[in-house]
Amino acid sequence: MSVQVDDKIRRLNTASARRVIEPDTDVAGSLGAGQVLPDELLSVAGLDLDLTPEQKARLAREEIASITEAGIRFEAVLEAGFAMEIVRSRDLTDPRMTYLLHEMGEETRHQRLFIRLLEQAGPTAENPLDTRILRLLTRVGARAIITLPALLYTLVLGGEEIPDMIQKLASEHPGTDPFLREVNKYHRLEEARHLSFARSRLPEVWAEAGPIEKLAVRYVAPFVIRQMFGELVHPGVYGTIGLPTWETWRAVNATPVRRAMRAKACRSVVQALVDAGVFTAKRMPKGWRRLLEGEDEALVASLVPAPAARQAATA
Repeated sequence: MSVQVDDKIRRLNTASARRVIEPDTDVAGSLGAGQVLPDELLSVAGLDLDLTPEQKARLAREEIASITEAGIRFEAVLEAGFAMEIVRSRDLTDPRMTYLLHEMGEETRHQRLFIRLLEQAGPTAENPLDTRILRLLTRVGARAIITLPALLYTLVLGGEEIPDMIQKLASEHPGTDPFLREVNKYHRLEEARHLSFARSRLPEVWAEAGPIEKLAVRYVAPFVIRQMFGELVHPGVYGTIGLPTWETWRAVNATPVRRAMRAKACRSVVQALVDAGVFTAKRMPKGWRRLLEGEDEALVASLVPAPAARQAATA
């Protein structure tokens, strides 16, 4: 184990212990009425749809609910994986184990806040992806993830970087509901430490990974991350405002805006894998290379108004 990594994780432990944020009291409030996300941040941005204000208001709440529910379930898988890591550990005094306990505590607090947000959003959409077969595949996949540490930490990065970028855009946009903006800021504050921990752990678990686990990271993980991104807003959301579910969902995930957002978030994950020695930039597996297709920083940056525009909007 690296002394440098040990010191970094001890600092993360200190930071987590120094400030415990209780969402029930420190992030009080509720979603307001009307459209809680601005037009630019709705998933249908770029499709040139002629939606009424009522449709956009309903769509915004349904999208927030879909993303929130996905986050609650994803964090549950992470917690199970971290708990399994503690079970397997030969040295429970390792600072890594202490940080895992900090992270699980923080994640469960996030989930409690997300459940409150989900209730306030009041979703009505039925998820057509929630079938018996897909639920079975999800359970099988979750069991595999929590038993393969290198795969787990790769998906930690993928599953945290993507929501982090979406939440950054929402928290910086003046058109976002004030309570939703505060929820996003709170979540991003603690997730920054979680991402730092995952980047530190990835080279260690990769060095200990077996051949099956390494194949999973190189060739299965990019497929899982692609699916995770595509399913953040599930097809049923669009049916709540009278749009064709599957057709709209496919069109949304093919827009330049969504592809650029996915690519920008995944670039940080790819960089962490290169730094960990999983592959080189020149010999990147096709699945990972496809995740970076469509990267356009200017397009993503355009979703957030310039500082002068933000000040004018809030004046």
